[in-house]
Amino acid sequence: MRTRRTMAPHPRTLSINGNRRRIGAAGWMLPALWAAQALSAQAQESVLPAVTVTAQPVESMTLAPITEARRHIAATAGGANIVDAEQYKEGRVSTLSDALQFAPGVFAAPRFGAEETRLSIRGSGLQRTFHMRGIQLLQDGVPLNLADGSVDFQAVEPLSARYVEVYRGANALQYGSTTLGGAINFISPSGLSSLASPAFAARVEAGSFDYRRAQVSAAGHGDTVDWFLAGSEFHQDGYRAHARQNTRRISGNLGWQLGDAMETRFFVNAVKSNSELPGALTGAEMRSGPRRADPAAVTGDQHRDFDLVRLSNRTGIVIDDDRRLEFGAFYSRKSLFHPIFQVLRQDSDDYGISVRYIDRQQVFGRRNQLVVGASLAAGRLQDDRFRNVGGQPGARTGESQQRSGNMTLFAENQLYLLPSTALVTGLQAVHATRKLEDRFLGDGDNSVDARFRHASPKIGVRQDLDSKTQLFANVSGSYEPPSFGELAGGPSVTPVAAQRARSIEAGTRGERSHAWGALRWDVALYRARVKNELLALNDPAGNPLGTTNAARTIHQGIEAGAEADIGHRWTLRLAYQLNDFRFDGDRSYGNRRLAGVPRQFAAAEVLYRAGNGLYFGPSLRAASASMVDHANTLKAAGYGVIGLKVGQALGKGMSWFIDARNLTDKIYAATTNVLADARGLDGRQFYPGDGRSLYAGIELKY
Repeated sequence: MRTRRTMAPHPRTLSINGNRRRIGAAGWMLPALWAAQALSAQAQESVLPAVTVTAQPVESMTLAPITEARRHIAATAGGANIVDAEQYKEGRVSTLSDALQFAPGVFAAPRFGAEETRLSIRGSGLQRTFHMRGIQLLQDGVPLNLADGSVDFQAVEPLSARYVEVYRGANALQYGSTTLGGAINFISPSGLSSLASPAFAARVEAGSFDYRRAQVSAAGHGDTVDWFLAGSEFHQDGYRAHARQNTRRISGNLGWQLGDAMETRFFVNAVKSNSELPGALTGAEMRSGPRRADPAAVTGDQHRDFDLVRLSNRTGIVIDDDRRLEFGAFYSRKSLFHPIFQVLRQDSDDYGISVRYIDRQQVFGRRNQLVVGASLAAGRLQDDRFRNVGGQPGARTGESQQRSGNMTLFAENQLYLLPSTALVTGLQAVHATRKLEDRFLGDGDNSVDARFRHASPKIGVRQDLDSKTQLFANVSGSYEPPSFGELAGGPSVTPVAAQRARSIEAGTRGERSHAWGALRWDVALYRARVKNELLALNDPAGNPLGTTNAARTIHQGIEAGAEADIGHRWTLRLAYQLNDFRFDGDRSYGNRRLAGVPRQFAAAEVLYRAGNGLYFGPSLRAASASMVDHANTLKAAGYGVIGLKVGQALGKGMSWFIDARNLTDKIYAATTNVLADARGLDGRQFYPGDGRSLYAGIELKY
């Protein structure tokens, strides 16, 4: 077996009975022991029995195991957590809400009961009910976002992840993220760990609304290579009319050891997704018939269909015990056909490279870790627009070529002033370009050539109260240039400035064992003063301005997550967030609340685990009322949805589950559109959540 590859000295060889053996740094104690044994044997003229030395399991240099990821999270002076995929796989896994519902501070609400999701952290991208903005979404450390910042949720397959890293706010600096929300990183299995990546696995899920999902995966490794490959297919008719969705995905990676201290890994992702869009309903329509679709969505046969191919590479080089280099590169190609109020045809190419240098050498005799990196990304998109004639292109209404570029430089240093006290300092600098060449001049020239530059500092502290308990605090900045959805999302281009913020947070995470069981927690309080937040607003006279910059807003709240093992049988999981987002002395809106997410949101689950692998228990998702408009004249009512889950792990090779949701058949709005001023009038702004439903699944591993 190969020796474990970490940031350790290069393996060396030793001759034993004429055979050369490779040993790691820790093995340099063995020669002295073997020599002593040989001398003792000669002195006693006796023959010692053979000794077998077993190497530790190999770990990838480019895909860290979950144990190492947890240690890295514990060293973060701010809000961050790990989501273990084995936990969310105990029930249905269809949306990002399924995967991230117990991640502190993450608000994820499916728009149509499908993979399209409203995703926000700390109020990021409040204006966006589509193609998320304000969060860096990554797969194995490589961005899934287009170069302008927007992203499609269907690019992610949660079933193909081993675990998920969530870095909230500026705690995502290590990935070069500059946004208010931070970063979510889906980490794939490699072929090196038989526990995380069985040689073969198959999973099938089925349930209400003609829901069907299947995935097969395989993994393996040789002396210098390892591989993982997964394919999945998803279909559902949907709870609502005109909400059918079909998605096929292939994902995989191939790792290659180029010597004892270097590994390169290639990744491939291919997605084909076709989704009908049912649109929004009025409050009255939702209450009387939530399964209907917006008539305009049916007449216009509104869809979002796209094909995506993404290739990427990560290479890790161990220089010595304390120094390491990481390189990354990616290319993606996407073709989109999107009939909505008009028909959009878009073809895009995005590509980028990144580098990180990690140095753990001592400074002035004290522990220290320095991370320095750079990322460059660019994209080109051909955007053609037409009148929607029954879902097909009619007369041309627009044509443009859009180019985006982003260059980010970042550095973060963690110096241990005391053995249990770390001072964290950081800085990130951003240079971004947005260039739109208008090639349809019938409505005037709407070309754009904008550049954005900014530097954001960070300073924080982490105090280890013991090996499992920490306090942390930091002050940081964020910076977010507009995407083309903000610059050219309507009939004409809207000149806007970049959004920036200053944030402060404090919190604690840890683990405690008691006579009654164990408690694990992650709690953070934060406050961000945001300038030029990108919102759709009206002027003081009530005239719509489209997407523009709000002068000053405040985002503050609480992010809390907890898990308790009560005795040997009961497990309680809880996630809670308080979202206090409001204007700060605005000319038109005063100190009113920002629309988009509920003020309070919580998810809870209690499971009883029997000794034979059986588990069962109830769950609850609850939200307070949320504003639909920034003028606070229309709101969606709060709700509470109850579920029940039962399943069993039959050893390591087989498991099954039954997942019942919304047992009371509650009618509620899972999320809403966001507008400036509804003037108190009911309108088609509400997206109903799924009604009563039942899902079941089985998984086999070998």
